[in-house]
Amino acid sequence: MSKRKIVVFATIGLIALFFIAGTMYKNKQANDLEEMTKEKAELLERPYSWSKGSKDAKVHIVKFFDPTCPACARTYPIVKRIMKENEGKIRLTLRYAAFSQTSVYALTMLEAARKQDKYTETLEVIFATQGQWAYYKKPNPELLWKFLASAGVDLDRLGQDVKDPKIIERIKQDSEDAKTLKITKVPTFFINGKTLPKFGHKELEDLINSELQK
Repeated sequence: MSKRKIVVFATIGLIALFFIAGTMYKNKQANDLEEMTKEKAELLERPYSWSKGSKDAKVHIVKFFDPTCPACARTYPIVKRIMKENEGKIRLTLRYAAFSQTSVYALTMLEAARKQDKYTETLEVIFATQGQWAYYKKPNPELLWKFLASAGVDLDRLGQDVKDPKIIERIKQDSEDAKTLKITKVPTFFINGKTLPKFGHKELEDLINSELQK
């Protein structure tokens, strides 16, 4: 066999080895996370966490998100649709992974709007207008005050509620839980405690459907 062929085969072998090692590492990470969430369930859901759906639902989706994240906005309607198609079978819990002060600003307004029972409406406005207030080169989260009027939020009351120190405590606790879970990218989903081996809309739907069919 020529030296050139030996080099080619050796290169192919190394690439395959790296691929296999990478897959094994990702699988180990997923398994480690699953074990951690079993031992410390509070890392996925705190008593104050916003949640929608029955406690007895067959599938529990926990989503860590950042309000400035485009992928977080894109996955929101997907989860909303799946929940509608499987009414009563899925519970959704939202957790925060704030990676910037802009994110903290938006989440503070979201939690304050929650005091008016306008959490869902506010979240949808935040995602719908994301490209205007969260532009990474020049973010301007104060624009949210203008946008949230369309969510039916009482802005005068909101101005008082954003000062509640419990809100910052919640955002901080969520971010600490995200750090403990080694979450570095958002959105990060846990479906009945299981993580996605690879993030993607299809992978998300497949795992949810798999858990629904059990």
